[in-house]
Amino acid sequence: MQRAGRVARGLALACHPGPAAVVTVLAASLALGLGSGVRTTVLVTAAVLAGQLSVGWSNDWIDAGRDLAVARPDKPVVAGLLDAGVLRRWAFGALAACVPLSFATGLVPGAVHVVAVASAWSYNAWLKRTVWSWAPYAVSFGLLLMFVALAQPGRGLPSAWGVLAASLLGVGAHVANVLPDLEDDAATGVQGLPHRLGRKRATAVALGALLAAIAVVVLAPPGGPGTAAWVGAAVALGLAVVAGGVALVRRRSRLPFTLSMAVAGVCVALLVLAAPDLVAAAPAT
Repeated sequence: MQRAGRVARGLALACHPGPAAVVTVLAASLALGLGSGVRTTVLVTAAVLAGQLSVGWSNDWIDAGRDLAVARPDKPVVAGLLDAGVLRRWAFGALAACVPLSFATGLVPGAVHVVAVASAWSYNAWLKRTVWSWAPYAVSFGLLLMFVALAQPGRGLPSAWGVLAASLLGVGAHVANVLPDLEDDAATGVQGLPHRLGRKRATAVALGALLAAIAVVVLAPPGGPGTAAWVGAAVALGLAVVAGGVALVRRRSRLPFTLSMAVAGVCVALLVLAAPDLVAAAPAT
């Protein structure tokens, strides 16, 4: 019983619960905001949650050797709660659940979400060590918006500006998430884009991506921004600037990533406000 409790705790920590919860809630909120019914919203939420769990567990499984090498105390494998084999089994189990849940929303949206999750796995398995480390985040965040939109009755395509904003949020989140671990990553051979840029330039990239996403969400919808959009922009802008400042002053802080997720939440709210312009009607058949 004690062993099972340690494993359960380890799984809870290794799934990266904060980001997994935020992305899942944002997807569910966007689905509801775009007019999804109960069935579609439940399927979208379950598929995204399963995908996020698979990504989090695969990350800690694949990185277990590196985490042990630098003795990261926040990692369940290092803390002795479970081993990498357990994480591998649960990662593939969550992935096995994600695929049918995704396709239950339809063939096209299901395929889009499976590709989004595969993109995230490609980051864990390989691309995080390359100059293309940002690409899976840009692809997966953009495809996540497409998945939620395509799962709607009528399966309308999201606007190009909406996908662009989601992709920019992904890039900003990636860089902000990596900043506290630059030294540990470099010590174990990880040289993604933020590592190659250095802390100051990487912080500027994270801030620039978040600000660009805010600008797109506020200014791109036809008709110009209303009062709610300007208020949201001000809130998101403040969060992004604080995130950039904290990243420079507190090198090991996770707050910049948390704030970048808050920026994403504000942007999702603004996307919902722009729903009529965000998702085009599906062509009549």
